[in-house]
Amino acid sequence: MGGDGRHGGRRSAAGEPPSASSGRPPESGARSLAADPDPLVVEYLDHLRYERTLSPNTVSGYGRDLARFEGFLRERGAAVLAARDDDVDAFFAASGGEGSTATVARRVASLRGLYGYLVREELVKADPTARLRTPKRRQDLPRVLSVEEVLAVLGHVVPAGPLGERDLAMFELLYGCGLRASELLGLRDGDVDLEGGLVRCVGKGDKERIVPMGAAAAGALGRYLRGGRRTLQRGRRRPELFLNARGRPLTRQGLDYLLRRYLIKAGLEGRASTHTFRHSFATHLLAGGADLRSVQEMLGHANVATTQLYTHVTVEHLREVFLESHPRARRRAPNTHQSFEPADGGAGSPGEGDRAADPSPRDDGEEDR
Repeated sequence: MGGDGRHGGRRSAAGEPPSASSGRPPESGARSLAADPDPLVVEYLDHLRYERTLSPNTVSGYGRDLARFEGFLRERGAAVLAARDDDVDAFFAASGGEGSTATVARRVASLRGLYGYLVREELVKADPTARLRTPKRRQDLPRVLSVEEVLAVLGHVVPAGPLGERDLAMFELLYGCGLRASELLGLRDGDVDLEGGLVRCVGKGDKERIVPMGAAAAGALGRYLRGGRRTLQRGRRRPELFLNARGRPLTRQGLDYLLRRYLIKAGLEGRASTHTFRHSFATHLLAGGADLRSVQEMLGHANVATTQLYTHVTVEHLREVFLESHPRARRRAPNTHQSFEPADGGAGSPGEGDRAADPSPRDDGEEDR
């Protein structure tokens, strides 16, 4: 049955990892904010959460970064209010500089945000992060699966029983609509229109968008809504669309856990995340001839430059279009029935026919330019 698996030798009845934790290893030098956190850090995170209304994921990321910084300061016998620029420099020379460029850039933003807030509140006079520079981020190309690999994953999701029906509906929506994991898990009862083939989701910045839904996704979702979801509700009405075996909303950790199991079955372990399905959705649309603006709308990108990142894997598609369309690049099927006349003038003589088949050096130079 879908979502049924073993975790550390124990079967998960809910289709989720038995532990409620994310499975992320503890960060070196970090201490939990729950373990004697600095009240000013807690106040700043509340400011982000309630006044700036940043997303829970963003606030959580900032919280982890600041907890790591607090732990580092404690080891140096310092505190947040008394930190100097050399403490900040030492932090990024040690554990603060670990990880990807994007991770380090977020830590820089976390510390800048904290001390900017403390300066505005007149709790510190000098900003120890004033000299910090955000590391230049590489424009990493998104990792995508081929169409065949996506179909291999979906082919291992057997819609037998309520959990299997749920799993197939989820992964069909991830790939068929390009949803983020948070958008998928945030879907409610009234957010899907099976007859119209539409899904309403709320993305970053609480921006709502309508995404078309294909026949495969609509079929899988309809099957789940008519059968599996009613079973998982256990007689209780819940607005959330995707539930675990206990009838509670499926978590992000549960979704990741399920995907890992299906990737293993498909022989693609470690090759994809839930976001890879979104990348693949966009890339396959562009390769199929969809225009960039339409894909931007479906993904909910504020800037088309973000969507342009997906054009990298469509180069082969563009090459095919070029070879089929350009008058100097069109492919010609070899003429196996061509006969050559003696070189006595006329149609078979050297000249016009040979020039067409064998360009002169001047022609080559013109084509190179």
